[in-house]
Amino acid sequence: MLMALVVLLTGPVPAAAADEEEAAAWLERLGPALNMTSYRGVFVYARGDRVHSMQIAHRYNDGVVEERLVLQDGGSGEIVRKGMNVVCVLPERGRIKLDQVIPSGPFAEAFTSQLVPVSRWYRAEMKGEDRVAGYDVVTVALRAKDPYRYSHRLWLEKSTGLLLKSHVRNAEGEVLEHFQFTSLQIGENIPDSEFEIRTRGREISRTLEGSAPQASTVQRMDGWQLGWRPDGFVPAAAPRSGKGKAVAFSDGLAAFSVFVEPAGAVNMPTGASRIGATTVYMRKVWDEGRAFLVTVVGELPPQTARQVAESVRIENALALGAGGS
Repeated sequence: MLMALVVLLTGPVPAAAADEEEAAAWLERLGPALNMTSYRGVFVYARGDRVHSMQIAHRYNDGVVEERLVLQDGGSGEIVRKGMNVVCVLPERGRIKLDQVIPSGPFAEAFTSQLVPVSRWYRAEMKGEDRVAGYDVVTVALRAKDPYRYSHRLWLEKSTGLLLKSHVRNAEGEVLEHFQFTSLQIGENIPDSEFEIRTRGREISRTLEGSAPQASTVQRMDGWQLGWRPDGFVPAAAPRSGKGKAVAFSDGLAAFSVFVEPAGAVNMPTGASRIGATTVYMRKVWDEGRAFLVTVVGELPPQTARQVAESVRIENALALGAGGS
């Protein structure tokens, strides 16, 4: 009776608004679930025609996140994280440059941060229920509100909110990137031995940033300036690229980085290339007779990456490591 009275006085909630509120509630569970849920399993990650498989063990132990990722194909290698310390054992074949890693993919810092601003750039919708890796899930669609970013679809486990599957899609609905658990066990008591390095090889250690730096965009772009970027993309953790300067941007889901450095002796090809949802756009910029290479890389449509790259202006060649050459 009381509920009926409330409905009569306030009126029914519009279906679209209720749907968006439900989707937002699921998104709020996503970040904590990725960090604070203990699980282990195997997932596949596909970009274009490239498919990789990785084994993962993850636990939340006394307030500390511990994680071990092991390559299942393409050579040996693993990544072990304990709190803010990360150790990467490089595979025998191929190269991993941790200094140039940006937030992207299913376990991005973007997913574990505050997702409230996302609603300004994406329209959240519930898309029903499903099953993934033996678990019941709800499906949430995040449709981009402008042409400058991709849309996402997320499959979240119903009891924990853990992300079990995700798609990155373009404006035509084509799936560009695909992540999915193929086997999974949630909530197990995972032993310490699961988080010990077992692969032999060259190790690289890094310490993650405790929080996003509060420096302004201008302070972090020493020697160059970005004239345009899509609304909602704000400075995130800045990767280091040796010579030159770099800065990363994120809108809470997607991320991209801009690298500006002196052009080397090797003539690099310019223009756009794309693997899955990841675009790499390169162009040369000249300043007082010196050539600089601008590289934009991240989860952006090619035309957006091009606009970002073409807006870069050199302001101080010496700050970019060009020296007197």
